[in-house]
Amino acid sequence: METKANRTLVKSAPELWELADDVARMEAWTAGLVGGTPVSVEITDREPERILAWRVTNGSSGDASTRARIAIELAESGFGTSVSITAQHSPADPGAAVAALEGLLDELGSPERRPFTRA
Repeated sequence: METKANRTLVKSAPELWELADDVARMEAWTAGLVGGTPVSVEITDREPERILAWRVTNGSSGDASTRARIAIELAESGFGTSVSITAQHSPADPGAAVAALEGLLDELGSPERRPFTRA
């Protein structure tokens, strides 16, 4: 099954790349897609500030719940960056897959720091 999501985020490609190019985050995002099962990932394509793709490396070949590949593409878009996510995964609840990708976009688009706050 293939699921896609895209959104223009008000962040630069370098900012988004810094967030996305993190193996622990990729593992968490992928676990959300395949139903919360802990996963290990292998990066399959990396073009800095443009394309990042990875796939699940653990799970037996017969365990369909842990087969997945995710690709994120970044492109300049007006006052932000267009982010497109494509996930190829074993058949699952399509609504849950879309929600997982939308959650990934929410996380990428959320502010990292809150300026002018007091500790």
